[in-house]
Amino acid sequence: MAVDTCATCGGPLPARAGRRGRSSVYCSAACRQKAYRERQDGGGGLEELIESVGRQAGSLVPRPASALYAGVTELSASVARLRRIARLAQETRQTTDHCVTEPGVTENPGSGAGAGGPVCVTGSPVTQTDTTETDATPFDESAFAALTESYRREIRAHCYRMTGSYDDAEDLVQETFLRAWRGRDGYRGRASARTWLYRIATNACLDFQRRTARRPQAYEPLPGMDHGNGEPPARITWLQPYPDDELPDSAAESRETVELVLLAALQHLPGRQRAALVLRDLLGLTAAETAQMLGTSVASVNSALQRARPALRERLPASRTDWTATPPTDAQRAALQRYVTAAERLDFDAMAELLAEDVTLTMPPNPFWFTGREALLAFLRPSLDPASPMFLGHWRHLPARANGQLAAGGYVRRPGTNVYRAQVLDVLRFDAAGRITEITSFEPHLFPAFGLPLRL
Repeated sequence: MAVDTCATCGGPLPARAGRRGRSSVYCSAACRQKAYRERQDGGGGLEELIESVGRQAGSLVPRPASALYAGVTELSASVARLRRIARLAQETRQTTDHCVTEPGVTENPGSGAGAGGPVCVTGSPVTQTDTTETDATPFDESAFAALTESYRREIRAHCYRMTGSYDDAEDLVQETFLRAWRGRDGYRGRASARTWLYRIATNACLDFQRRTARRPQAYEPLPGMDHGNGEPPARITWLQPYPDDELPDSAAESRETVELVLLAALQHLPGRQRAALVLRDLLGLTAAETAQMLGTSVASVNSALQRARPALRERLPASRTDWTATPPTDAQRAALQRYVTAAERLDFDAMAELLAEDVTLTMPPNPFWFTGREALLAFLRPSLDPASPMFLGHWRHLPARANGQLAAGGYVRRPGTNVYRAQVLDVLRFDAAGRITEITSFEPHLFPAFGLPLRL
C-alpha cells in the first residue's frame, strides 16, 4: 500500500503527477534531512538501526540514477554507524577482564567530589533529562555501544573545543567511551547519559592537558624570509580544522563555538579555566552545574571564570568579543570562487586583488607565517610562476566548510606528473568587502574527514 503521509512530520505527501521511480516518504527536503540527522545522531537503538539498514537496502531501486544515489547514500551512512557501534562493542568487550576504573571520573554520580552528582536541569543542552536511558544499566556491549555512539558527535565537538585538535578529539572520544564502559556499574541513571559522558570527557581532556602540558608559542622569524611588519601571531602547532558536517545540530553546538579565532584563544587558558569557560559560556551550564561537572565549588568556578574571560578577550579581535558568527555572504562565496580561480589559472594579479592590506597567513604546525599583503605576495609569487625553479605545480580545488568558515581543499599536479594530490586545506576569513583577511593553511591528512579525496 502506498504511503500518503510524511514519515517525519505526518503531513500529506506531494502528488506524484505521473512520475516514475521510488515513492517518496518525506514531504520536503527539510523532513528528509531531519530524518537523516536523527539516524546519524542516535534516533533509535541498535535493533532499530539494524531494521533500518534492512529497509533501506530493500528499498533500493536501480533507476533513475538520482534515486539510486540517494538511497545508497542513506544506506552507507547507516552502515557506517552500525560498523562504529560494532567496533566499539568489540573494543569494550576486550577491556572487560583487564581494566581498572578511573577514580574520581566514572564512580557513581553523587558519591564523591570527582563524580559531579546528578545534574538534570530543564533546557540545558548538556544536562537535559534523558528518560530513555535511566533503566539502561547494567549495559551489555552492544547496548552500551549503541548508547555512546548516539552521543559521539557531541562528545567529539566538546573534546575539540577543549584541545583544538581534531585528531586528539578523536582519541579522547575513544578514551571517554572506554572510561565510561569501565565505570558503567556506577551509572544508575540519576543524571542523563549525556551529562555522565560529558563529565567523563571533560576529565579525560583535563588529564590529557596535564600529560602534554602544551602551551602556545610566538612564531619566530626564519632566516632570509620576509614575514612582514606585523606582530608575530601565536603559534599553536596542534591546531587543526573541524568539518562543519561533523558538528551536532543543537543550538549549544553552534558553529561560532568552534571558530578558529576562538579555538586559538582558548588554547592560551590553563586547563581548569578553559574547562570552566567552555562548560559555562559555550555549552550554557549554570555555575552550579559547572562546579558539579568539575568536582569543585561554585566559588572556584566563578574565580576561574573571572580570570579566564578577560584573558580570552585579550586574544580575540575587537569585533569578535561576542563570538557571534554570521553565515557566509554571497560576496564572500564569490570571493572564494575568485580565489580558487586565480590559483588554478596561476593568476598572480587576481590573487593580489583578493587580499586585504593586513592579511595574515599561518600554516600550523609548520613555522611559516606572514603578516601583510606585500610579504604574503612575495612568498606566493615564485610558487605561482611556471618559470621559477620554486614553481609548485598546477592547482585544482574543492569547496569545503571548516569551523563555520569557507574553506577550499587544494590539490597540486607537480611538474612531470598527471595526478592532482592533496596539498593543503585553506580556511579563509573575509572582511565586509569580501577581501581575505586571514588564511590558515592546514596539512592534508584530514581531507577524508571533510569528505575530500586525497587525489584527483
